[in-house]
Amino acid sequence: MALKHEQGASPHQPHEAVQHALRVLETIAHRGVGVTDTELARVTSLPAEQLTVLLRMLRREGYVQQTADGAYITGETLSRLGAADGHAAALTAKLQRTLDRLRDDVGAAVYMSRYVDGEIRVTQMATGPETPAVNEWVDFRVSAHASAIGKSLLGQLDMNGRRDHLSRHKMARLTSRTITNEKVLLSRLASQPATVPVLDLQEYAVGTVCAAVPITAGAAVGCLALSLPVEHAHRLHDAAEQLNKEAAPVLLSMAI
Repeated sequence: MALKHEQGASPHQPHEAVQHALRVLETIAHRGVGVTDTELARVTSLPAEQLTVLLRMLRREGYVQQTADGAYITGETLSRLGAADGHAAALTAKLQRTLDRLRDDVGAAVYMSRYVDGEIRVTQMATGPETPAVNEWVDFRVSAHASAIGKSLLGQLDMNGRRDHLSRHKMARLTSRTITNEKVLLSRLASQPATVPVLDLQEYAVGTVCAAVPITAGAAVGCLALSLPVEHAHRLHDAAEQLNKEAAPVLLSMAI
């Protein structure tokens, strides 16, 4: 099956959803007592349909819960992530649960990556017997030019940051599809829309296709990615769009 990089795919904006979710959580936490959806709509000025979707996500992720009379109060997840003690462990556990759910939803191995101290790090992943991890036959730290993870992270750096990384890691040809021309790669990174998933169509490894979406929170550069065996390449674009659409809970966990 011939796959193409489709720059015109319909974009989703998880950052915007997170901003709205934080407004809802702030309103609920500030009241200290149950808040109805009608009150939330009035205070946040969010359309009813959009608020319903946000509240469904916040309930599913444990940030809010409903009382017997239908009002909303803060949930256990918000309490755990908001606590000073044990925040790091709570965040790791919360992210893993979210990644596990995403793996099952998109039917693919899912990865959480960060750009830390000038290097790419895969910090967490969710895999399974039916959703195996990509074979890291070349260290991800030296193959940013070829992988969806690497290109997503590089794309969030400024031009000097991109050039610095490429000056430290030679652009080796990993497959016949790998871009090894720095000018071409930098041009593609510059033209990549921020809200459209970055694809790797057998550029890192023959037999594997991948997609990645940015999940930058504050100064931390990160991305959420998935991988599929090439025989499932026909699912890549839909899976990537779903991953992008469902990135909001990951961003929200990082923002709290």
